[in-house]
Amino acid sequence: MNASQRFDRYMEHLADGLGHIDRHAGLKGYCTGLMLPLSRKSVEPMAARMDPLHASARHQSLHHFVAKADWSDKDLLRRVSQWVVPKMDLSGGGFWIIDDTGFPKQGKHSVGVARQYCGVLGKQDNCQVAVSISLATEQASVPVAYRLYLPKEWAQDRERCRKAGVPAEVRFGTKTEIALQQLETLLAEGAPKYCVLADAGYGVNQRFRQRLTDMGLPYVVGITWSVVVWPPGLAPLPPKPYSGTGRRPVMPRRTRARKPVSVKDLSHALSASAFQTIHWRQGTNEALSGRFAAVRVRHAGGNSGRARLRPEQWLLIEWPEGDADPLKYYLSTLPEDIPLSELVAQAHMRWRIERDYQELKQELGLGHNEGRGWRGFHHHVTLSIAAYGFLVTERLAAGKSVGTKKNSVVSQVAALPEDYIPRGSSARTATRIRLNHHDQVPAQLSFDSAPRPMSVLRAK
Repeated sequence: MNASQRFDRYMEHLADGLGHIDRHAGLKGYCTGLMLPLSRKSVEPMAARMDPLHASARHQSLHHFVAKADWSDKDLLRRVSQWVVPKMDLSGGGFWIIDDTGFPKQGKHSVGVARQYCGVLGKQDNCQVAVSISLATEQASVPVAYRLYLPKEWAQDRERCRKAGVPAEVRFGTKTEIALQQLETLLAEGAPKYCVLADAGYGVNQRFRQRLTDMGLPYVVGITWSVVVWPPGLAPLPPKPYSGTGRRPVMPRRTRARKPVSVKDLSHALSASAFQTIHWRQGTNEALSGRFAAVRVRHAGGNSGRARLRPEQWLLIEWPEGDADPLKYYLSTLPEDIPLSELVAQAHMRWRIERDYQELKQELGLGHNEGRGWRGFHHHVTLSIAAYGFLVTERLAAGKSVGTKKNSVVSQVAALPEDYIPRGSSARTATRIRLNHHDQVPAQLSFDSAPRPMSVLRAK
């Protein structure tokens, strides 16, 4: 069976969850368009590339499928997972990687758009932001949950939400709350309790970390330098003795001589011998390595002294040689006997979701949706993930770690037909001598050509 036949089988598998049979053509057409080498993967250029002689009709059908048709994103993502996950090597366990990504936008009418932090731009700007969870192994990863973050100014404006098609049951939730809800749904559906990875945007939230522990999920999460902990060998005094009246005291006590410190101050107090150089993965040109130390600490719950005594966990510190301060800090509830090299390797597995986003945006048009509505946004994202899922399985079958080599050859962008006129342009008359129906060949995916090398970071 060649790749083209496998793609058809994959489309049939996904189409079984769409309901009406007339949606099957839309699914295959849209995923095909996302996988073509186009510079812009919104509906109009995809339609023009796939069916130049009937671009307008194809545009309308694809637009209806992605923006109007009432099919379930959740069901389609589940079918993507059913196809991809069995082909991933989970014999050594997996990871749930939480992250969010931004889509710069102009104007104010696209659903969820607001002035907020955009990771793509590295600053506050007008954008949409979505929260996702990926299932990852050392060789591959695939997004399994995805939802648009709705800022308060949107969530509190019900008329604005109605115009954008936001479901009535959707209310404001922080990004950490959205991520926790996604995890709870996955676990309720029988997903394994793998280690959770997240950056400091999530890791600094004590309630988020506690909820992961309550769900039985170990974690390695980033934190900022200001997080306060009890250093090794130091703990707060027990609560005051019970007087016999009122509530029994439960809060640990601090004194001037016995108090927690910031993770930055703790790092500076460690001796140089506490740090080791650890190689955690093979990079494009050389092994990736860094200088790390790990100590057992208790989170102190802030500076007020009113937090209860927390269990011990790992504080992992990454401090490059010669830098004035550490580069990164992590808290982890992985086992106490875990080797430092393994702790470091798991902390750095977050590169997988960064690679997901890079490929989804650069190769599969994740950020090219031009619709304004809730349904269209999520349908486009789901179909981008569906196309990505097929590429993941093809690379796994070829024995490749899923990624993109830094020096890989970039595909040539497919040109639109010479006589193609974008919507809104002045019409022009084509001369008969140039009109040749035999020259207009529908777009085809080149599955049988030699695959492009796709691994920037080879698995360890």
